[in-house]
Amino acid sequence: MAGPWPLLRSFLRNCVAGTLVLVTVNDRYASVVPVRGTSMNPTLESQQGDRALVSRLCLDARYGLSRGDVVVFRSPTEHRSLVVKRLIALPGDWIQVPAAQEIRQIPVGHCWVEGDNPDVSWDSRSYGPIPLGLMQGRVTHIVWPPNRIGPVERKMPEGRVMQR
Repeated sequence: MAGPWPLLRSFLRNCVAGTLVLVTVNDRYASVVPVRGTSMNPTLESQQGDRALVSRLCLDARYGLSRGDVVVFRSPTEHRSLVVKRLIALPGDWIQVPAAQEIRQIPVGHCWVEGDNPDVSWDSRSYGPIPLGLMQGRVTHIVWPPNRIGPVERKMPEGRVMQR
């Protein structure tokens, strides 16, 4: 009698293989992130327990990021935190900053992000353009709760960005 070892070995092998596949998918292609805070209301609502699907394919130069995308990036002030905001301007664009009554050019290698709920959003209006290297991906869909499942709309504020 062989005992439980062949069955245990098979189970462990499958667990390790499954874990490697999931880590690879999460790191290279897509992941699901929880939405925290109210800065992206009404697009994303943390009170509803929204979970967002984040595509990492946009980080590849062939797919790229576009103005109006909802993006996930590492916070420039708290590097352990992920932040969800809307991408407003890309390198070389000029943006009108309403609160400061100024027009700024976005430097090479940086972008401008803002929350959809400006009254409570801590974003580029507070800390300026962020490095593109902090980008983690583009939010494509809401995947939880079931009554909110669907694509996330790409939209831009009117008349604030002059493209290069």
